[in-house]
Amino acid sequence: MVRILPEGRLAYGMQLPVQSQSTLYAESWEAAAGPADLVEIARVADRHGFAYIACCEHIAIPRRLAGAMGTTWYDPVATLAHLAAVTERVRLLSHVAVVGLKHPLVSAKQYATLDHLSGGRLILGVGAGHVAEEFEALGVEFSRRGAVLDETVDALKAALGPAEFPEFKGTRFAFSGLGQAPRPAQTPRPPIWVGGSSPAAVRRAAVRGDGWLPQGDRRDQLPGQIARLLALREAAGVTEPIAIGTIVEPLYVGEPGWEVGRRTLSGAPERIAESLREYRAMGVAQIQVRFRSRSRSELTDQMAAFATEVATRLDG
Repeated sequence: MVRILPEGRLAYGMQLPVQSQSTLYAESWEAAAGPADLVEIARVADRHGFAYIACCEHIAIPRRLAGAMGTTWYDPVATLAHLAAVTERVRLLSHVAVVGLKHPLVSAKQYATLDHLSGGRLILGVGAGHVAEEFEALGVEFSRRGAVLDETVDALKAALGPAEFPEFKGTRFAFSGLGQAPRPAQTPRPPIWVGGSSPAAVRRAAVRGDGWLPQGDRRDQLPGQIARLLALREAAGVTEPIAIGTIVEPLYVGEPGWEVGRRTLSGAPERIAESLREYRAMGVAQIQVRFRSRSRSELTDQMAAFATEVATRLDG
């Protein structure tokens, strides 16, 4: 395993706002926000001990989905590279990159450069993707995306390893005698976390991942998913531990005084921490948090309050 999280502690990171604006989660203030807001949010995360900031990927949204998903999806490599330059410690997670849409040498060049420029802060999160039109436009068979992703992950492990001239031979991709530099700063390579909660995604994470990024699992579903993941990993003969994550309920530290939604976990810091500690008891190593907010300043205040008042109680 490529281990990056502190052992025995519950780490916390966050998906960045602004960079993706699906109606499922974007707050109203994000529509008018931009690069300056992203920079300030990244700096606050850096100052307050967030394990990572994350950026997700869609290349082009078809008209049939634009109403729900929006068309604002910042490129993860460009965005994370920009934010790497204004931060020092926080890690940079693609959550998730649809790496099956590109040749693995292209992705390796981009993400190795990002790791090099950031001083070794990349976490490469990968997923299969779900928008058929993106695959069709780029000439990738949508129905075979799972198999393509499996081989792409294997190829990326070779291409992001220590060798300047990596070698790989698979069904779809093969390369040798081709050098790429700069190499990633992390050795033996940056960690690869696999996203998704379908049976195929859990199997992929179990067999190929250094970490698992569930998508949409409710709290009561998670223990069963984790048990299945670990059983599949053991059956595959993979002995290294895996960094298990989860996306927690929306959060608001304190009493909001406005309607934050019935699923939002709010109130006193100790109440929130007590609830989140349940994830650690399940075997979760990192939680991805999202805060309800009406402005950038309210969001950064929430981030600071979480770090100073809630996170300090997560390991109690």
